[in-house]
Amino acid sequence: MNFNEILHTFLIILNQMSPYILLGFLIAGLLHVFVRPSAMSRHLSGRGWRPVVKAALFGIPLPLCSCGVLPTAVSLRRQGASKGATTSFLIATPQTGVDSIAATYSLLGLPFAIIRPVAALAGSFFGGMAVNRFDGKDDDCENCTRPAEEDIPQGFFSKIVEAVRYGFVDMVASVGKWLVIGLVVAALITVFVPDSIFLSLSSYPLLAMLAMVAVAVPMYICATGSIPIAMSLMMKGLSPGIAFVMLMAGPAANFASILILNRTQGRRATFIYVASVVVTAIAFGLAIDLLLPREWFALPGGIMAHEACHQSFGVFDTLCSCLLGALLVYAFIKNKFFDNKIKSEAMNKTYKVNGMSCPHCKATVERQIGAIEGVKNVNADLATGIVTVEGDADEKKIADAVNAAGFEFIG
Repeated sequence: MNFNEILHTFLIILNQMSPYILLGFLIAGLLHVFVRPSAMSRHLSGRGWRPVVKAALFGIPLPLCSCGVLPTAVSLRRQGASKGATTSFLIATPQTGVDSIAATYSLLGLPFAIIRPVAALAGSFFGGMAVNRFDGKDDDCENCTRPAEEDIPQGFFSKIVEAVRYGFVDMVASVGKWLVIGLVVAALITVFVPDSIFLSLSSYPLLAMLAMVAVAVPMYICATGSIPIAMSLMMKGLSPGIAFVMLMAGPAANFASILILNRTQGRRATFIYVASVVVTAIAFGLAIDLLLPREWFALPGGIMAHEACHQSFGVFDTLCSCLLGALLVYAFIKNKFFDNKIKSEAMNKTYKVNGMSCPHCKATVERQIGAIEGVKNVNADLATGIVTVEGDADEKKIADAVNAAGFEFIG
């Protein structure tokens, strides 16, 4: 067990995922350009089951993480979406996405790729309907406004260019960090963790699933980043159902998103949200282990831990991995040395904002504040939560814009 073995395992897993991840990023860009939140919100008002189902169907293909989905959900809520539909969107969106569905198929096979969005749909439906039933008394949005949206260029070719830019730049920056973390954790589990640890847990599936929930819910990991971790757990002997709990519970919630959701949706809706995620993940995990044939969930290509060192690298997969690696490096450099570069001579007002956890959150805060009259330039720093504003805009308007986006303005 040495560094070369860890690196080799990491590269094998990366090669399995990279073609599908790149395809998912491209589709994510197309969704971003051609499907607008303002168009979605028109279908999400009302307290019946239809808005709840529509919200889930809208959210399932969108590649947003559990923190990145919050500003979008708050935006939908303020544009008239019901509480139930908003909750449905919050549950379905971070658990899946076109990129994670494609990557799930590449590493875990077709049954997982099908069951994952089905479980997200079921959990979001029951969660949304429960909110309508038990927390819908103040569902009328009296102060609904239309938040500023990103400008999408006109013309088909310009939209395609913007889709590529968003998918391969913004989306890579948004999930890249967590994807790399997931790959590294998977490689470390594969190489270092003894099989015997998980074999004992497999004898008590419900206990193992509860333990997995206790670990997965507090941590922050995106839907795509959870896939290699789930695969490595299966390689070590855990059942497919237990791995499925990691796939669903890990991306859906974390402490930061729960705190923000508690403030924007209320305590009861937040409890229903978390309960729906946990119950659905465990219910589908048990169904996978108890009702479905185990051979359906054999890892594609017979990937096993002891075979990792004997896997070969295909030319196409390797080229895709190199391209994905280059995009990740570019996103890191851009965020580190360009996006966070503050022009101190011009920007003379700083504010503290809580709740920003990814580049999508950063972009949302900057866009909301930038739409205020009198603001010339905005820069949000993810590491510190400091937002620096150039211009003479009123602080109350800035605070209202930040709070409207689902974040907490400290001042």
